[in-house]
Amino acid sequence: MIIMLVCVGLVLGGIFGYKAFVAHMIQKAMSSREAPAVTVSTTTARTEEWQPKLTAVGTVRAYRGVEVSTEIAGMVRDIFFKSGEDVQKGQVLVQLNADVDAAQLNSLKAQAELARTTFRRDKRQFAIKAVSQAALDISEADLKSKEANVKQQTAVLDKKTIRAPFSGRIGIRTVDPGQYLKAGDPIVTLQSIDLVYVDFLLPQQEIARINTDQTVIVKSDTYPGKIFTGKITAINPEVDSKTRNIPVEATLQNPEHELLPGMFTTIDIEAGAKKNYITLPQTAVAYNSYGDTVFIVRKSEKGGKSEQIARQIFVKTGPTRGDQVAVLEGVSEGDIIVTSGQLKLKSGNRITVNNEIQPASEAAPEPVDK
Repeated sequence: MIIMLVCVGLVLGGIFGYKAFVAHMIQKAMSSREAPAVTVSTTTARTEEWQPKLTAVGTVRAYRGVEVSTEIAGMVRDIFFKSGEDVQKGQVLVQLNADVDAAQLNSLKAQAELARTTFRRDKRQFAIKAVSQAALDISEADLKSKEANVKQQTAVLDKKTIRAPFSGRIGIRTVDPGQYLKAGDPIVTLQSIDLVYVDFLLPQQEIARINTDQTVIVKSDTYPGKIFTGKITAINPEVDSKTRNIPVEATLQNPEHELLPGMFTTIDIEAGAKKNYITLPQTAVAYNSYGDTVFIVRKSEKGGKSEQIARQIFVKTGPTRGDQVAVLEGVSEGDIIVTSGQLKLKSGNRITVNNEIQPASEAAPEPVDK
């Protein structure tokens, strides 16, 4: 039994010893192997000039714009404009049927003329004491009443002729001859767009950075690459208590009538003096709750060979513009920074640089249709 137990112990010891030897050799082999280099793209940190600016979105509004309508009811007899044409102030747009009103005006004018004749006669007779002062006062009051009726009817008749309240461009008409209109029914839109307003909102903390007569740059995706310039003409004296935004109005010249009421626009406002910042693509920065980091490339000597190592460092970031971010602390001009491939990196990893494809780094990127 003792001999058997000794043999079993030797066999088991040999097995466990062999396993331990194999594990040791595997660990030794693995420790001698280096992790493969990670392929990344890099960029050189450089200093760029930044113009602090505010950005907002706005809506174009006509300098003057109304829905032309009628003050009184009537049937459309004639239309004197074509949809989309320019009209001048006072130009007749629509004539309502006014035959009855014209006849009524003639009747009232006749009554007023009779009252005028009566008053003149009573005045001459009063001069020779043929009539009393009371009779003269009655004829004078009757004359004034008849003249007032004439003016009233003249105003009613004039309202049957609908004119352009100001010069501008007519829209698409919504009425036809023979159509009966009630008071207030819209006829056509009239917009004066030689000059336009752009309305936009800014957060309350930006109020101190804007003032009237400040230049604004307006862009519309209707005209890619085109810039319209104007000035701030009004800042609302009240902040919206729900959104904490303040409405701002800018005025722009629009001689070609390119900007139309209701258009969506983007607004840039230069606010403050220009500054110089070390600039990186935003893809180079890893934003974390414990701090923002970047990978900086360092050279290392190992076994007589030079290799590149990525070291993770904390940075302090500043404002952003387009695809770029300003770095206030942690990076110096000329440092080589990893811009893509960080998800595969740990601090101290060897890297291989491939800059055939670079992340976007535009200060003012524009959408491109492909």
